[in-house]
Amino acid sequence: MVWYVALGGAVGSVARYLVGLTVQSRSGMEFPVGTLLVNLTGCLLLGFLAGYLLQTSAVSLEIRALLTTGLCGGYTTFSTFSYETVTLIQGSDWRRAALYVVLSVLGSLGATIIGLAGARLLLDLGHPA
Repeated sequence: MVWYVALGGAVGSVARYLVGLTVQSRSGMEFPVGTLLVNLTGCLLLGFLAGYLLQTSAVSLEIRALLTTGLCGGYTTFSTFSYETVTLIQGSDWRRAALYVVLSVLGSLGATIIGLAGARLLLDLGHPA
């Protein structure tokens, strides 16, 4: 199972890089349109795959893992976040969905700020880049 996820993840990561780079370079915009497109298309793909694969037994568990956790996870983890949020909403668990969104977005921004500050501190202490 791990190899299926790894294979899907490798393909998804390369696809993310190529799509993001191509779209960003062709757009000529400073806005991160490449990343936005990757996030939106990743969510669309995971939504479709989850909706289809969970309703059929025609696709093996290994291929499901390759396509969802592997491919979509390698392409964008934003798709997993979105799917899990929608699942909470569909289960009428509005409070947990809202908490998950707020903690994920604000927590991710905060963690990024802390990570950048840690890197700056390390560089200021004289460690080579």
